[in-house]
Amino acid sequence: MPKKPQSVFREYFELVVEMAVFVFFVLTFVVQHFQIPTGSMIPKLLVGDFVLVNKMAYARPVCPLEGFLLPHKPIERKDIIVFKWPGDLRKDYVKRVIGLGGEKVELRARQLYVNDQAVDEPYTIYKDNQAYPADENYGPIVVPEGSLFVLGDNRDDSADSRTWGVVPLANIKGRPWLIYFSYDAESNAYQKTSLGDRLKRLVRFITKARWGRILKIIN
Repeated sequence: MPKKPQSVFREYFELVVEMAVFVFFVLTFVVQHFQIPTGSMIPKLLVGDFVLVNKMAYARPVCPLEGFLLPHKPIERKDIIVFKWPGDLRKDYVKRVIGLGGEKVELRARQLYVNDQAVDEPYTIYKDNQAYPADENYGPIVVPEGSLFVLGDNRDDSADSRTWGVVPLANIKGRPWLIYFSYDAESNAYQKTSLGDRLKRLVRFITKARWGRILKIIN
């Protein structure tokens, strides 16, 4: 005997509701989408990269089963993190962890020292045009407990702990995990909000996709 149309409609409606609840749960507790707005993390992350952030990467499990199903790791030096900017908690930033709580951090002629030991940083780049000139020498400072000292990889074009201080651990949102889409966006395109700029951004979004970066794991 065929199902009544009302029953079929109810099944589809319940399926849609269940999927919506699942997506809401995932986006609230597991992952977050994030667009890279500036070039502070070039070459690892480019302007126009759309990334998924693993919000469970550093979360402490509340029970052993959760720790088994959703393994987490302690924050380590050189990790890339997404966090709420201490200057405005409504804004999310992405930087690399350089110093942990209690560690002594210093830059001398672009060389990083942690606890007076030189640290190799193959991911960094420097340019001649310095948007943030406090880059070649900094410190020394001791990172307060419960905080992190973070820097951008593109050291001459990054507002980071050198200019606005350390990041409290409570501000950390997660770790970038996957680039799910990327296009050749203009630098600081997020600041251009006119109708003409939005149309240009849409055209670039469609025609300037970086296919080689799509579905790229961030490590």
